[in-house]
Amino acid sequence: MMTLRSFRLRIALLAAALAGGALIGFGMVSWWLIYSAKVDRLDAELKNQFIRATRPARAEEWQLFEASLSRAFGGNTDTSVLLWVADSNGNTLYRSSDWLPDLKIDSLSFQTLSLLPAFLSATPYLSPHSDRPFSDRPFPDRRRSTWERLPDRPPPPPKITTQHTASGLWRVGVVVLPYQQVAIAINLSAIDQEMTLIRGVFFVAIPVVLLLVAGGAWAIAGSALHPVGQLTHAIRQVTAKGLDQRLPTQAATIEFVELIQVFNQMLERLERSFKQASRFSADAAHELKTPLTILQGELEQALQLAPSGSIVQQRLSTLLDEVHRLSEIVRKLLLLSLADAGKMGLHPVEIDLSTLLVEMGEDVELMAPRLVVETDVAEGLRVWGDRDLLQQALQNLMSNAVKYNLPEGWVKIQGHQRNGTVQVTIRNASNPIPESDRPLIFDRFYRGDPARTRKIEGLGLGLSLAREIIHAHQGELTLEPPQPGETAFTLRLPLRQG
Repeated sequence: MMTLRSFRLRIALLAAALAGGALIGFGMVSWWLIYSAKVDRLDAELKNQFIRATRPARAEEWQLFEASLSRAFGGNTDTSVLLWVADSNGNTLYRSSDWLPDLKIDSLSFQTLSLLPAFLSATPYLSPHSDRPFSDRPFPDRRRSTWERLPDRPPPPPKITTQHTASGLWRVGVVVLPYQQVAIAINLSAIDQEMTLIRGVFFVAIPVVLLLVAGGAWAIAGSALHPVGQLTHAIRQVTAKGLDQRLPTQAATIEFVELIQVFNQMLERLERSFKQASRFSADAAHELKTPLTILQGELEQALQLAPSGSIVQQRLSTLLDEVHRLSEIVRKLLLLSLADAGKMGLHPVEIDLSTLLVEMGEDVELMAPRLVVETDVAEGLRVWGDRDLLQQALQNLMSNAVKYNLPEGWVKIQGHQRNGTVQVTIRNASNPIPESDRPLIFDRFYRGDPARTRKIEGLGLGLSLAREIIHAHQGELTLEPPQPGETAFTLRLPLRQG
């Protein structure tokens, strides 16, 4: 199961899901209540019309009654109202001309009536004409007088159902009266159209509301996570030069105040520890310079006084080489400690990097005559920086290219101007650097696989110092992507304009 890793997105989606569920439920319930209310209102009007139809009437009167039904049900031209009246024996007295055969009323109540009181059912309907002693319809006056003899009671409740036909939904009501049965059918298309419109409004409104809810939740979550963003930004800035940064707690959300305080306390401890370590490294390197200088001078003097070619001279020469090596280590450590503290003193001057690279290429040819040195440097590459420090960085890269080269290998020095910067690439033939070693190549005292580097002099400080020097000059030093049979480092420095 895939899990969304964005907390802010999860909050927005959760809010949208909860609001969506609530809105959909509310919409469904509201739609049903509105529909039920409309149908109930229709049923109430049906019952009122059935009360009007309790007394017998002639065919023309039923025609007028049908016309009044359309007005009674709102006068909507889309609302069709049909009427069917039958006598007590089920014979049709009146039926709308467009009555649908699909409407089933026999199953409701249309049947031969047996609801008349005995004294009424025994009374024959006499024809007013002597030659017609019996008629299928009573004389109007006699029928009216007979009706007046009925007990004064309300009509029975109608039976109302909804029926599906080819022309749509119909609400059909049937009432059984003493002398007649009345059926009224109302087309529900008008209600269906209104409910379709309401449903369409819901379909448009709910997504819009969900978008607003999701957007609001996204904004609220972003506001709530703003202190976390500040922490993230501050953590990105935590370097040797940025340990003095602190996050303010005055305007922070209460829930994040403690977290910010803990973070600030951590920065204080880091700053204090780093200053102590930097001070110790700088002090130790500085204190070692004097005795090493004295030792170097004494060894040089003793070497001059020793018999030429003697064992003493050889030992003194070896000791002097080690003192030189130790002095170089101390000097590099001092530079690194100054770089860590942001106090690497630069004495910037304009430097002709083209000439410097060509001269250093010639030095490599002298240092390693077994290697083929190729120089491809454009003219006029000028930068602004400390000449001694930049020369130190380039020497470290050149030395690295020579030490880690292949027998009968090569070194290529390239310098060009690109996008307002000076780009210098130093390539050398070499075995591929393992992928596990590439991220650690600029770490201090890191020399890679001991099996490959134990016969090569060095302490693993050259590349680290070169990168710090380039950074101090607002540049960057990177290890190029691996290529078969070669290793390449590229440094970029701002171009000196004018």
